[in-house]
Amino acid sequence: MVEALGMSLPGNAAIPAVDARRNTLAQLTGRRIVQMVHEDLRISKILTRAAMENAIFNNAAIGGSTNAVIHLIAIARRAGVPLSLDDWDRLGSQLPCLVDLQPSGKHLMEDFYYAGGVPVVLRELGEAGILNRNALTANGKTIWENVAEAQCWNREVIRPFKEPFKSQAGITVLRGNLAPNGAVIKTSAASPHLLEHRGRAVVFENVEELHSRVHDESLDIDENCVMVLKNCGPRGYPGMAEVGNMPIPAKLLRKGITDVVRVSDARMSGTAYGTVVLHVSPEAAIGGPLAMVRPGDTITLSASKRLIHIEVDDDELARRRKKWIAPEAPQRGWTKLYCDHVLQAHEGADLDFLVGSSGALIPRDSH
Repeated sequence: MVEALGMSLPGNAAIPAVDARRNTLAQLTGRRIVQMVHEDLRISKILTRAAMENAIFNNAAIGGSTNAVIHLIAIARRAGVPLSLDDWDRLGSQLPCLVDLQPSGKHLMEDFYYAGGVPVVLRELGEAGILNRNALTANGKTIWENVAEAQCWNREVIRPFKEPFKSQAGITVLRGNLAPNGAVIKTSAASPHLLEHRGRAVVFENVEELHSRVHDESLDIDENCVMVLKNCGPRGYPGMAEVGNMPIPAKLLRKGITDVVRVSDARMSGTAYGTVVLHVSPEAAIGGPLAMVRPGDTITLSASKRLIHIEVDDDELARRRKKWIAPEAPQRGWTKLYCDHVLQAHEGADLDFLVGSSGALIPRDSH
């Protein structure tokens, strides 16, 4: 994503740690930073709306992580660039995945690099008329100048735009009465047969309950159920941990079931696989609809309709909300400061006082 934003030198994204080219690029990066100071080439000139869009295009094409949604929105808001969940859905959800890479595919990151890496992906997007070619990058050239001559060395790993690895595989944004402000799903890593699904909720109030009950043989769950994990969002699990890809119960694994629909206000690692609805907003810890879900409720997921819905009427949800007791909030320290100021997932889960064009002048001489 950083390379697609133009915030690194070309080819940086995927060089393996043990490849000598990593050290070489690190040295070249240090030299370039000094040159950028002399040229007055600032981050604000690179992090434009066009660059943000290129990052969204790239994330879809590589089958990138849902984490990118939160990070990019936070970066954009700090840079004073308008960017929302709707932009992610509008710009990226219908794009194909070009890279056969785990967890969406079978190849490894080093295979991606030796096949040509991000420059090849960006060239495919540029030739398809999607890339914002004139976006400025850190080396002073446009993104297109950097990638126009990129060569692909393995078409099994990086597919042509017209012959993609998976079609319409970008991040899909869901909304509904369970996530009024949005939720996301990585369709390239989901099971196609579960993208349209209706099932009974199996609810875990927090991650501790999940770990204590998920492999209990008495857990009332089958492959048609929807696993729901609460209180793991920005405030509920301070820092919004990567626990959204809940483990499949052992009793289902023994039946050969490797995926079920899972819904949470948490995040998950980009290396994780499954039909997982994440970043449900507003989160359970502040009284979002997710907090009102009870065991046995019916939940509908429809990726095609951009829908995540709990089949409980508004009056019943209102009754449940009156009985809801908010989790105890931190009383002091950094955790209190964080929980008092952290934004919701659809806003980037950043601290509210950092939003805006960052870069205030230092008021006094540091000496």
